[in-house]
Amino acid sequence: MSLPETSRFQFASGLSICHVLNGMWQVSGAHGRIDPERAVDAMLGYHDAGFTSWDLADHYGPAEDLIGRFRQRFVAERGAERLGDIQAFTKWVPHPGPMTRRIVEDAVTVSLRRMQVGSLDLLQFHWWDYGDRRYLDALKHLADLRDEGKIRHVALTNFDTEHLGIIVDAGIKIVSNQVQYSLVDRRPDTKMAAFCQQHGITLLTYGTVLGGLLSEKYLGRAEPGRGELNTASLQKYKNMIDAWGGWALFQDLLAALKPIADEHGASIANIGTRYILDRPAVAGTIVGARLGLAEHIADNARVFDIALDSEDVAAIEAVLANSRDLMRLIGDCGDEYRR
Repeated sequence: MSLPETSRFQFASGLSICHVLNGMWQVSGAHGRIDPERAVDAMLGYHDAGFTSWDLADHYGPAEDLIGRFRQRFVAERGAERLGDIQAFTKWVPHPGPMTRRIVEDAVTVSLRRMQVGSLDLLQFHWWDYGDRRYLDALKHLADLRDEGKIRHVALTNFDTEHLGIIVDAGIKIVSNQVQYSLVDRRPDTKMAAFCQQHGITLLTYGTVLGGLLSEKYLGRAEPGRGELNTASLQKYKNMIDAWGGWALFQDLLAALKPIADEHGASIANIGTRYILDRPAVAGTIVGARLGLAEHIADNARVFDIALDSEDVAAIEAVLANSRDLMRLIGDCGDEYRR
């Protein structure tokens, strides 16, 4: 399998990515046990199919270590000269507190060692408490480390529009913000996407397929009980559906998506992903990979064969119009993490 040229996006200077990134939250321990060797085998399969971009974090269990093992195998089987074909985007999620140069550099050094890289392709920074403005200290040190070559690009995860603006006004160059964005959660449409377009920032999106709930598997199904939601993702995104409009409205959405998917020879998840990829400012969407347990390479590839027309979009948005306003209920992007 080879993906079309349209699967690629020039994300930043010298850095091309696949529009669909492989998410590694699923190796963090809340989605079933991951065998490292089988995981690396699966990573090679994703890469060889054209899904060369990985999203991970310092706190996703062994995710950074798996990137290091993957790179070792890749060198042995493909050659060191092709290591540049891999894009691995990690996150730093510190507890609020003093953000000295030493603290910031030590955290970056740990990720460099675990991932076995000389420079991080992208460091995505998260901060839990906007009341503690030392996030600006951390970002300034990260910018210095970028200028010194230890990081290629600095980014954010789950920052709202107001604080993204504060960072931009401080003169700190940010290339992207990672936010939740799906047919159910369209909060980025309200302010975030327009701000990012205005300032040359792109969005990486997660939760786009709602942890697997946005699929044929749940079409026509009775509302699942807590015991059926056996992964952290299913639990998280079922809560989001409840806030958005509930299971009955979600069934209306799945029913509207199914004929569109059939028309395009695709899956419901494909249609949800394509819709978000077509939104302004979106550079890529992250689809979780349960490495060594289940793979969705062929299904994910179909996203690049789809072109939604105005009738498709109208049918989808007719259902979405009946939902609650999550911006009013929850707040801007990432506010659910700061309550």
